[in-house]
Amino acid sequence: MKRTPTAEEREREAKKLRLLEELEDTWLPYLTPKDDEFYQQWQLKYPKLILREAGSVPEELHKEVQEAFLTLHKHGCFFRDLVRIQGKDLLTPVSRILIGNPGCTYKYLNTRLFTVPWPVKGATTRYEEAEIAAACQTFLRLNDYLQIETIQALEELACKEKSNIDAVPVCIGPDFPRIGMGSFDGQDEVDMKNRAAYNVTLLNFMDPQKMPYLKEEPYFGMGKMAVSWHHDENLVERSAVAVYSYSCEGPEEESEDDPQLEGRDPDTWHVGFKISWDIETPGLAIPLHQGDCYFMLDDLNATHQHCVLAGLPPRFSSTHRVAECSTGTLDYILQRCHVALQNVREEAGSGAISLKCFEPAVLKQGEEIHNEVEFEWLRQFWFQGSRYRKCTDWWCQPMAQLEELWKKMEGVTNAVLCEVRREGVPMEQRNDILASILASLTTRQNLRREWHARGRNSGHRWKKRAVCRICSFPPGLEIQTALCSALLNLLVDITQSASPELPELYLRIRSQNVGHIGKRMTL
Repeated sequence: MKRTPTAEEREREAKKLRLLEELEDTWLPYLTPKDDEFYQQWQLKYPKLILREAGSVPEELHKEVQEAFLTLHKHGCFFRDLVRIQGKDLLTPVSRILIGNPGCTYKYLNTRLFTVPWPVKGATTRYEEAEIAAACQTFLRLNDYLQIETIQALEELACKEKSNIDAVPVCIGPDFPRIGMGSFDGQDEVDMKNRAAYNVTLLNFMDPQKMPYLKEEPYFGMGKMAVSWHHDENLVERSAVAVYSYSCEGPEEESEDDPQLEGRDPDTWHVGFKISWDIETPGLAIPLHQGDCYFMLDDLNATHQHCVLAGLPPRFSSTHRVAECSTGTLDYILQRCHVALQNVREEAGSGAISLKCFEPAVLKQGEEIHNEVEFEWLRQFWFQGSRYRKCTDWWCQPMAQLEELWKKMEGVTNAVLCEVRREGVPMEQRNDILASILASLTTRQNLRREWHARGRNSGHRWKKRAVCRICSFPPGLEIQTALCSALLNLLVDITQSASPELPELYLRIRSQNVGHIGKRMTL
């Protein structure tokens, strides 16, 4: 079943098509360090983009971080993601792993990634290998360093804006004097720390020589892209992003751009920046060498787009973010389960579920949480198979707990079904119950079909591409499609004869109501 693109996705695609139509067969201009106006344009149009050259980062930190990248790669901890774009499943050319605060997740392109915890105080994590534990500790250390650098950069930016001067360079080398930038009141200081409070890092790896196909950059003619133009998703508003880049060329292989070469050097990795949907301002292609760091400050991620332009050697990066986790932590979803199951009265001994009340608002909330647990957590986790066991078993017990809570929610749906069928229930009450849960049940059935199709189709594609990833769901998840279909059949049959006010919606659902084996399901 093909997912309908969201309004935001449709708008983004329409903007892209309009821009390409305006360009026709021409390229937009872009600048590299070889161009005389490169740094002036950077200062004028991209002042919230800061580059720290590798020489300004402690040598010992370079050594530890680069060894940690290689360790995780050696242990097979990087995986390509099957992401969902405009209803299609696409395998990312870049392999990734998410490391961060225990229990956090990060969602991008309709795929939820689960953190491999870094060793924070008060948390216990059992890693599969001591080397993996050491690598996670290193990325926590890098995170602390980049937080300090980000706060300093935010202070410099604030002083620059207050003074209305261009005194602070956007590209900082090892000889740049790091001095105090003045005092800030308590609230400003807290705000800067919050915008640099990185809680996850998304690690990336790609070897361009092993990729049979990479997209060409479509607007400027910058060459092959490892990552297309985008805004980073699911971040706290106006929070910073810090990126540590490590391309695996040896020192003897590094060279300055050929001055005779037009445009960027295709052998060197670059990050590209442009103002969103702007065809007047030149873009930037900034070369990235071993150990360079760049920072996207304030609202840059919202107002600009960036891409990653592939070079020749393999490259790692560590992208530190303030993930928006208000609905993306284990504590959050467990609390939601608690809310959903407050209405449950378990019969002593039998284990059968009965409900304390059948208030429509309570039932509606419970079924919405039911969907959230299944489609935002359980299916997301199991769709990615056993990848997290490569590093740690941290998520095994929490996901088993969530599955047990989900089973109770399935029991709640059964209890509602029994109540709807029970003789003597007033017609008005029955209709109120049906109206409160029907949207959630319809969504559930449609999403179960979609996930079933994704699992079947993508599993075949992964085998063909020899990508080592298990696509398996917990026992029982697929079986419940039949229950959902049967329930919707029953709701339609009851309401068709009982309520003249809602027949159109129910008949439409009935016409779509087939199970995943292509037949009508009945009790």
